[in-house]
Amino acid sequence: MSAEPPRQPRSAPRRGFALARRAGRRGGAFGAGAPRAAALALGLLLASCAGEPLADIFDLSAARPVSARPMQARLRIREPIAAVNLDSDRILVRVGPEQVATLAGARWSDRLPVLVQTRLTQTFENANLLRQLGGRGATAGTDYDLDVEIRRFELDVARMRVDVDLAVKIVSPGGAGVLAAEIFAAEAPVASTDGATVSAALDGALSSVMKRVVAFVSTLL
Repeated sequence: MSAEPPRQPRSAPRRGFALARRAGRRGGAFGAGAPRAAALALGLLLASCAGEPLADIFDLSAARPVSARPMQARLRIREPIAAVNLDSDRILVRVGPEQVATLAGARWSDRLPVLVQTRLTQTFENANLLRQLGGRGATAGTDYDLDVEIRRFELDVARMRVDVDLAVKIVSPGGAGVLAAEIFAAEAPVASTDGATVSAALDGALSSVMKRVVAFVSTLL
């Protein structure tokens, strides 16, 4: 880039995406079939070369499911695994089939896997399953681990929807055997790509998924 554009003032709206990774360029800079994504992202991709402005910080919340029957086994919720793109405090944006970016001017309050682990643990607590639970750092006296993989947690700008997809497994400590496994997914529309709107939609989709995870686990344990 030959010249840096002027830095946006802090009061300016912080919208758009900062490029995170490119793969499989087909039919243009944002992949085939994604002209809307390109139109939304291109302007601030250029602006981001001058340095990203101070980011707004967003959090996720625990869900409040209907109280479940007490579990007969004690469960430890392990920190979820996630691809490199998701194992950070950035809000992921899909701008093409094989191309992702991050939402400029917006971050999570912690790494996404840590946030999901904390809020999922709190969701189990809200279902009155506190005494059977172990969260981060708990190792002694647990009968099963809940292994979680964050498969999707992103804004899809081509569809203007957010996607949350978690794969969960109930396993014996140390991974000796899998009792049960299931995939839970939810999506929701977004009216704009600003950080507050996108983070709220992702929070709502995660809440729906976590309620179903609690129901799934509590019926088996």
